Amino acid sequence: MQKWTNDLATVQQVDILLFDDFSAHCLANTVEPMRAANTLAGRELYRWRFLSRDGGTVVSSSGMEVTAHARLADCSGDMLAIMPSYNFLRHDGPETRRALRAAVARYAEMAGFDTGPWLMAAAGLLDGRKATIHWHEITRLEERFPEVEVIRARFLRDGDRTTCTGALAAFDLMIERIGAAHGQALRLEVAALFMSAESGGAAPETALARTRTVSRAVALMQAHLEHPLPMPEIARRIGRSRKDLEARMKADLGATPAAVYRRLRLIQARRLLLETDITVSEVATRSGYEDPSALTRAFRNEFATTPRALRKGGA
Repeated sequence: MQKWTNDLATVQQVDILLFDDFSAHCLANTVEPMRAANTLAGRELYRWRFLSRDGGTVVSSSGMEVTAHARLADCSGDMLAIMPSYNFLRHDGPETRRALRAAVARYAEMAGFDTGPWLMAAAGLLDGRKATIHWHEITRLEERFPEVEVIRARFLRDGDRTTCTGALAAFDLMIERIGAAHGQALRLEVAALFMSAESGGAAPETALARTRTVSRAVALMQAHLEHPLPMPEIARRIGRSRKDLEARMKADLGATPAAVYRRLRLIQARRLLLETDITVSEVATRSGYEDPSALTRAFRNEFATTPRALRKGGA
């Protein structure tokens, strides 16, 4: 059973080891979910640093320059995300292998993003482990490192080793980590922030939920915020009984369908309050509430503040 909320988790330090020709898309999809989690939670849940092996500047495949905060040898934390992306073979040498092996003692989790799993495997960090890599390199990784159990998956965790296929999968991985550490309610908020209701669930299924059934239900909710669908209708549209949907959603997100739907509507209300100047009455209507009083009661119960107080503080 997943946890819906968790306010007791400590701040996590995530360091991202960049190499020349790294993917800016992959980097953004790794960092932005953490930035959004901090913003939505209203407190620091994640800290991150950009590292390079020597502490110098690295240049992405698109020419974006990033000045490292520090060199790898001087840092430690909860997770090291290794991100070489393009032309990764030229970074696979004795110095990189030694640096990665030394980092194992300083980080609780070692993660390879995009083609990062290749550098991990070359350093012996994936021996006897399950791992994946960018689709283009699956066969080559399997042939080059027979001691690694290569599996075609978006991302994989095997103990304190994580491997991830690329930019889109990086987003899925990071929001799953957010849900595991801080609760599925925050995970859902972060996913919803990057997914408009008009997309109709076109984003990867794992963006909104872990399983297809629950993802389809949440996508329906997301598409009907102003005029909420009755729960039996949502169950009917996805071909499940109401009881079955409730059991699946509790297992997947740790909350009832009604609680999830309410959270999505209130996320919509909070966004409108902070990003527009429409009246609270109009916010209530667009979020599926009959009147401002109903919105205020639900808002206070969910976020421990009122719509007017939030807007005043945001201003």
